[in-house]
Amino acid sequence: MKTIKKSFILLMSLVLLLGIITGCGQKTETTADKDQATKKEITVGVSQGPYNVLFDEAVKPILEKQGYTVKSVEFQDLLQSEIALNNNEIDFNVAQHTAYAENFNEAHDGRLVAITPIPTVPAGIFSATNTSVDQIEEGDKIAIPNDASNAARAYALLQKAGWISLKEDVELLTASVDDVIENPYNLEFVEMESLNIPRALQDFDFAVITGSIVYNAKIDTSTVLLQEDILKHLELVVVVNEEDKDTQWAKDIVEAYHSDEFKKYMEENNSDNFWYVPDELK
Repeated sequence: MKTIKKSFILLMSLVLLLGIITGCGQKTETTADKDQATKKEITVGVSQGPYNVLFDEAVKPILEKQGYTVKSVEFQDLLQSEIALNNNEIDFNVAQHTAYAENFNEAHDGRLVAITPIPTVPAGIFSATNTSVDQIEEGDKIAIPNDASNAARAYALLQKAGWISLKEDVELLTASVDDVIENPYNLEFVEMESLNIPRALQDFDFAVITGSIVYNAKIDTSTVLLQEDILKHLELVVVVNEEDKDTQWAKDIVEAYHSDEFKKYMEENNSDNFWYVPDELK
């Protein structure tokens, strides 16, 4: 009988101990989640381009007035920033469009989501030797970005220029060279790393260059021959990890981009229409 009683007491003690351990574990997890949701120190991934400059000049001061400390971590390119964001090493970045984020998620089993559109610099056609898209000639060589989302932008822009025709049912966000059904000038398309296009511009008759690359290369934006029509999926966005989209700091970033203070900044610093501003931010 005593043995049974001792066994019972031992069993109840183990159950109680397990409950305490489990409870502590749950408390720690809940506290960590709460800290992430309400924290006041946030980290942005920085890659080359005008979008982080815009954030630093127009958005960061708004957040700092609300008590935030904004830290920056620099990356060699956007892909490295994406990987860090997906691994929770940074909190957000501001240098990509939705199509790029979706392609990243598909290729890397990612969980990145956009929380607000932001001003965007359109891609355009540039040339070192020509001054009009009407100067296109038989066999001209065209430089195209080689990543899927920006290549699609390029082929849509070449169609806008009247140089090629794409399949009628093609989704412009996913267009590729395989969707070109008419190429009356027998143009040669050379897909290459976006960063390398500006310094190779002399080797091509025309090139499609995205806005951030134009900015980085300090190309005179007044020399653009034709700009793209910005599709919704090609608007630049603030991107966070899916688990952070409803945090207070994420909501405050969205609010900052939609604020009257930000609108005033854009009105005072976009007289040359360098930026395409989404309707919801006007």
